[in-house]
Amino acid sequence: MLNRTFITVAFAWVVLVISGCSVYMAAQQPPKKNISLFSVGTPRDMLLAEFGTPSVSETKDGRRREIFTFKQGYSTATRAGRAVFHGVADVFTLGLWEVVGTPTELVFQGEEMAFDVSYDENDRIDKVTVHQKK
Repeated sequence: MLNRTFITVAFAWVVLVISGCSVYMAAQQPPKKNISLFSVGTPRDMLLAEFGTPSVSETKDGRRREIFTFKQGYSTATRAGRAVFHGVADVFTLGLWEVVGTPTELVFQGEEMAFDVSYDENDRIDKVTVHQKK
């Protein structure tokens, strides 16, 4: 009887320790960025506020050019929904869902994106080129 209780407690502890990886990973996915800001006429300050410091910034022939690279993530509702789903699946499968959930979250970590932007004399976008990341 003592051995059975010990095994049950040990199993429950292991399940609690390993469960939650996919829940945490879903909640920590990158947030969705407003890529509609990459349009002609948008002020540079708005890009900096949304995307942070560009990975490349140069001035050539009096024109500023920058490249913004980032991971396009998911909305808050999508991330929360995925986290709740993983949590419920963990409970109903006693933690076995992690075998599927964790690799799934490793695959869906957002899309790498890069935008090449040039500005006019008023620091407003006058040209945007989208670069596909592989």
